[in-house]
Amino acid sequence: MDALDELLGPPVDLEDESDSSDNSSRKRHKSKLPLAKPLCAEGQTESGFHKTCRTCLEHIREAMLHHRWQEAAEYMVSYTQVLEDRNKGRALPNKELIWRISTEILHHLSHSTVKDYNIIYERMKHSGVKHYLMICLEHSFHLMLHGQIEGAKQQLSVAESWRHGKVSSSQHQRHKLIQAYRSLLDYMIWCDKKSTLSTNNFVFDSDNQAMHTYFRHASVNLQDILKNPGIWDPFILCYVEMLEFYGDNEEALKVLNDYAYDNSFPPNPNAQVYVYQFLKRHNAPEKKLIKVLRNLQILVPSHELMLEYSYLLLQSEKTSDTEKALGVLLEMLDFACWRSNLDVWTCLKAVTHQLLLREDGEMTVCKHMTLRKDWWPALHFTSFHAEKDREESSKLLEVKASLAEILCPGRALKYTADEMPT
Repeated sequence: MDALDELLGPPVDLEDESDSSDNSSRKRHKSKLPLAKPLCAEGQTESGFHKTCRTCLEHIREAMLHHRWQEAAEYMVSYTQVLEDRNKGRALPNKELIWRISTEILHHLSHSTVKDYNIIYERMKHSGVKHYLMICLEHSFHLMLHGQIEGAKQQLSVAESWRHGKVSSSQHQRHKLIQAYRSLLDYMIWCDKKSTLSTNNFVFDSDNQAMHTYFRHASVNLQDILKNPGIWDPFILCYVEMLEFYGDNEEALKVLNDYAYDNSFPPNPNAQVYVYQFLKRHNAPEKKLIKVLRNLQILVPSHELMLEYSYLLLQSEKTSDTEKALGVLLEMLDFACWRSNLDVWTCLKAVTHQLLLREDGEMTVCKHMTLRKDWWPALHFTSFHAEKDREESSKLLEVKASLAEILCPGRALKYTADEMPT
């Protein structure tokens, strides 16, 4: 809608042409407000054709703003004549506008069909080359939503082989994106065939071969895609699932490690999570699990897996790991989203009690709380928190009350469990 508003922006003349003698007065009253530059100027430079298209576009906007989608569709049929405009400066934004508005109108028309969408997409793809790849990608998404997987794959296959002129960096990126989604469709077909095989008592070699063919197509493309630094989460998960199905766990772990720890890729907490989940599925030693979660904790100290990380540290034979668990839990509770989580507070209670069994335990807790002593009471231990915890969870109130003096010694806290129901 912003692009539509910009296209319809009326030309503004800040000077009063009726009085050409008083230039200084006009300059003094000149507005300092930022004004959008209209793409379609009225007046002497606007032809009758352009004025008609402009008026039609105004009616479309008005109808869309009031959700009169049938009326907007009727005006849109007429507005498509703007594609005949030979002015290159006007043609490009008009083509994208027709593409965007037409699909938006179809989304809101109850009687629109897949055929209607196909007509719009095909016409827009062949009206210019600038948006060809993105229109193909959007077209394939629409077909996927309607269960037409083979049709969507065909659209992406055509787009993948499409070239126009000198390949720019943006065009290269779009080709990689299209290649990735085509591989995703191969994975979806592979999943369908796998499901069929699992429910069919009579499995033919041809069925296994067809299924493996889709795996091979998907894996070859995904291997190529993952050479390009970026966030490829859904594609990584699909590739790893297929590798695990065929028992190639070593390659699956290598893919996950490369995705998580290759410095050419942007920092991605999800990549660390995927490595951890894979190792846990395959019963990896706790030492490896702790190492992965330690890296995740650096990126996202408030991540939900930090609770699991704390339990692993608490079960470790190293005495230093208990102190690490204390730091992990306190950092979690620095975030308000964990303030009322009973599991976190219960784990913190277990860690502090284990630390206090050591001679330096009290000093260790004090060291971690030094930077928090001024603001933690207001975050966790006020009368408001006590009343709220009393209403929501008496167990939480009990656990927090037992930790208040340990974490904030010598402070006159208003958090109390005196009125806690028995």
